[in-house]
Amino acid sequence: MNYLFWPRRCDTCGSRRLVRTWVVELVFISATLWLFILPPSKPGFLLGLILLVYFGLVAVIDLEHRLILNSVSLMGALLGLAIGSWVHGLTSTLLGGIGGFGVMFVLYLLGGVLMGWLSRRRGKELREEALGFGDVNLGGVLGLVLGWPGIVIGLMLTVLLAGVVSLLYLVYSLLTRRYRHDLAIPYGPFLISSAIALIFFRNIVLNYLGW
Repeated sequence: MNYLFWPRRCDTCGSRRLVRTWVVELVFISATLWLFILPPSKPGFLLGLILLVYFGLVAVIDLEHRLILNSVSLMGALLGLAIGSWVHGLTSTLLGGIGGFGVMFVLYLLGGVLMGWLSRRRGKELREEALGFGDVNLGGVLGLVLGWPGIVIGLMLTVLLAGVVSLLYLVYSLLTRRYRHDLAIPYGPFLISSAIALIFFRNIVLNYLGW
């Protein structure tokens, strides 16, 4: 009763639930109703809801802790392999997984080279990663879900979305004088947003982009 209804405080310390709790619940209640009323032909209502729950878990952890856990990625790979094989076929699913993991792994290596160069130039070691290996694993998971060549479009959309949001956030941080040279934005939510757009709003997105 306390957790689901009221007063929604921690039984141990009496702290109120975070605003994030209310936001996540509102988003997923709305998403469940939307999927129930307008379920996509594939993956359908139930699998679509499972995918959204998985995506939400990854996004919340990445936004709060800058982590994409290996155990979560492993579960996502199993889920992506099952759903991808049903929607696209096994070959397309495996190629998509390899492609997504491979492209993100190359970007991960390039990010390491970039951070090393910046560390040498500034004379101190920068601990922040340009791209974490959890993002590489997530790229492989989304490749399984989107298949081939869907993952190619997904990664292109991710780069486009991340660029626009990063630019807006940079302008905001400069205007509010909160800019830092080591400012970093988690990349996982952009990957997930692109996957959601292509899974549930595919025709709208592709028509809008002219693809």
